[in-house]
Parts: sequence; structure tokens; C-alpha cells
Amino acid sequence: MQERLRVLIFILAYNAEKTIASVFDRIPRELEHTYDVRVLVIDDCSRDATWQRAKERLETFWCPGEALRNPVNQGYGGNQKVGYRYAAEQGFDVVAMVHGDGQYAPECLPQLLEPFTRKEAQVDAVFGSRMLHKRDALKGGMPYYKFVGNMVLTTLQNRLLGTRLSEFHTGYRVYRVSMLAALPLELDTNDFDFDTEIIMQVVFSGGNIVELPIPTHYGDEVCHVNGLRYAWDVMLTSLKGRLIRMGLFYDPKFFFPQTEVARKVSTFSFPSTGKAVADSIRPGSLVLDLGCSDMELSAHLRQEKGCTVISCPATVDLDRELPDAPWEKLDYVVALDVLEQRDSAEDFLARLRERLTDNPGAILIAGSANVGFFITRLMLLFGQFNYGRRGILALSHKRLFTIASLARLMRYAGYRVVRKRIMAAPYPRALGNNLLSRGLMAVNRLLAKVLPGLFAYQVLLEVRHTPSTESVLRRAQR
Repeated sequence: MQERLRVLIFILAYNAEKTIASVFDRIPRELEHTYDVRVLVIDDCSRDATWQRAKERLETFWCPGEALRNPVNQGYGGNQKVGYRYAAEQGFDVVAMVHGDGQYAPECLPQLLEPFTRKEAQVDAVFGSRMLHKRDALKGGMPYYKFVGNMVLTTLQNRLLGTRLSEFHTGYRVYRVSMLAALPLELDTNDFDFDTEIIMQVVFSGGNIVELPIPTHYGDEVCHVNGLRYAWDVMLTSLKGRLIRMGLFYDPKFFFPQTEVARKVSTFSFPSTGKAVADSIRPGSLVLDLGCSDMELSAHLRQEKGCTVISCPATVDLDRELPDAPWEKLDYVVALDVLEQRDSAEDFLARLRERLTDNPGAILIAGSANVGFFITRLMLLFGQFNYGRRGILALSHKRLFTIASLARLMRYAGYRVVRKRIMAAPYPRALGNNLLSRGLMAVNRLLAKVLPGLFAYQVLLEVRHTPSTESVLRRAQR
């Protein structure tokens, strides 16, 4: 006989003294025939007798339960975190969130729990939606301004996040506890936009959300939500989510392997750094690629330009050593996204210069993102300095350079700049290779020519090493 799902009915309660008992009365007893049911009430430090009424009702309720009271008000999101932690620690399979004011019908629990019993596909969350049948929401007493606001916000959030939910703002939710336990809920807000953040985490982690229709009921319950602030918060969070999926922003609470929507845009389909490097290298050259950050570049050099490309093995720690290579025969050394990742770029360049001592004709092609790019400056203006998965503030970067500081680094390390190229931001990687991204690149390139320190996204330097004083002395002695 199959073991029954352990279901926790989690009742959020705040100043719900008048309604909490009726919420208990509306929970269908038929649930005990299908599930192993328990009830948890968490009173978020109410100013009335909510906790006492809940304890009294639990004494005669048809299933076991517990009533807790937070010692300090945790907020709407914070109270959910406490309940979900309880569900995980007590080993429940599913947790159903019910509001203590009775706005969301407890009578719908059997329908909302049913998807978790299906075998054909795993369900991670079930949302009771008032907006699947929009006319019913108005008939149920939803104020017209809330109806319109719900539709507008949901439409914009769907566009930003690539979702197709009928409603982002329902408070009637059922979650698989194992899925919740894998989410960084502690990092989420304690405010009312917690519901939006948890949707984004479920979506970004690859979770499966099912929506089912529920009736709408508006009575004399007190709304504790500041509508304008709530709208601002959820839109700001959703915009952040869009930037994160594009790889332009980073927030650890939304970081999952599936988060970033990678766009398969060829390095050679737009004026990229990789294309600029390939154009600089003579056909048939012997090239050492120290970064190996763009395998498409190496393949292009081999296939299209007949070059011999030596890749740096992943086992080589460039902070301590350089790979074995025919250093005296190399034509080019390519170091893209290398200097930023070094513990000491100065020591790395010194070791490289020493290896190239007997090869005066070798050219080092080094690139670095420009931390002075206008986007980074705007972020600083608003107090933001957010690292990301890639780009100027990639998590792997230990050093940050401007155009001038990179040139100074090369000069102090004993290299002479032969050619400098200013690169625009790779908009096609974030927006796709389309008219908009190409137009933005064209404008960016034009502005970068006028004010490179402000509008250059990346700088590409071709340098030759100068002989060290020690090597000059040895030659003079010989």
C-alpha cells in the first residue's frame, strides 16, 4: 500500500482573532482520507488574541496541530520562512499556505493538493489563481483598481521573466517541501514581495508550477499592503531578474545553473573581441592561448587561418607557473580574460616576459574589461557594485582595470604597446544578434572613439616585451 503524502496546512496569521476559527471550520475533513494531515498556525506577534483562539480551536480540531507565536513580528515573508523551515525540519512532503483572514478559500485545498499525487510529472508548486477566470475575480468583490493593477503587473512580470502565469500575486500556494529546502529562502525579503522572489527562485531553478482556478472573496479583512510600494518592489525585483537572466546582474539568491538564458551568438557574427583578435593574427602563425576562454576563436584560427594553436592545460596554475611551450618560436601569445583573474598580474607578466626573452618578435595580445565603463559608473552612482557570472564584474575577476591603468601595468612590466583597440559592449550576447543590438553596438563604438575611458567596454592591447636590464647586461658581457 502506497504511503500517504505528509501534508502541512500552514496558516499565516496576523491580527486574525475574529476569523481564525472560521478558517479552521472551512478546512475539508475529507483530506484525512487521502493525506497524513497536520496543521500549523504561526501568529506573527499579533496585537490581539489570535494565538489564543488558534490554540483553543486546535484542541477540538479533527487532525493534530500546533500553534506558535513569533516573539517579534517577522513580516509577511519572514513568517513564511519560519513555516517552511518547520515543514522541512518535521519531514513533511507538501506545505499548503492558508491565510488566517479567510480571503483564500480553504475549501479548495483538495483540488490544490491533487497535482502532487500524480505520477506522470513532478509538480513543485501549485498556485490558486483568481485570474484564470477574470470575470469571476470581479464578481467575487475584487476592487477594480486591484483587478487592473494585478493584470498590469502580471503582464509586465511575465514579459520580463519569460513566464506565462495568470497571476503573480496570489497568496494561495502549495509547495513541495524538498524543493523549498533547496532554495536560499533566508536571503529573500521579509516583506510582501517575498511571493515574487520565491516565484523567481522556483522558475530559475527549473521548478514546475501549476495554476488552478480558485474563487475570489473580499470581505471586511484589513489589508496591510501598501499598494504603490508593493508595485514598485515587485517590478524592481522582476527587472533585476531579467538582467540576471541576461547575465548582466548578479544576486546570490537567484543564482542557479539554469538561471542565465545563454544566447548562442557566434563570436564572428558581430564585432567582438574574439573577432578582433583573429583579425590581428597572421595566417599560419604559432599561437599560445593562455586563457582558452573562447574555443570558437581557437577553432577559427586553426580552420580559417591555418594557425597552430597551443592551448593552456587546465591543470596549469597561471598564478604560479606557465605551460610548457616552444617559447622561442611563438608568434603570438593570447591572454584574454587572464590578467583580471590573477592574484598578481605584475608577477604573471614578469614570468611571461622572462619566458619570451629569447623571442623578441613575439606579440602578446592581452585584453581587459574597462571598469570605467559608463554602466559601472552609473551603478556606483546609485551605490551598487554587483558582481556577476561574466562581464566587467565577473565573479572570477580579482583585478579591475581602466584603459589607462592597463597600459600603465604593461609599461611597468616591461612591455611596449604596439596597437590599442577599443571594443564596444557585446550587446548581441545579451539581446541576440538583431537590429537593436547591432544599433547599440554602432552607437557604443562611436561614443568610445570620442570618450574611450567612459564608453569603451573592453580594451585590446598588442604589446612586445622589451629586454630586461639583466638580459641586456648578459648580452653585453657576451
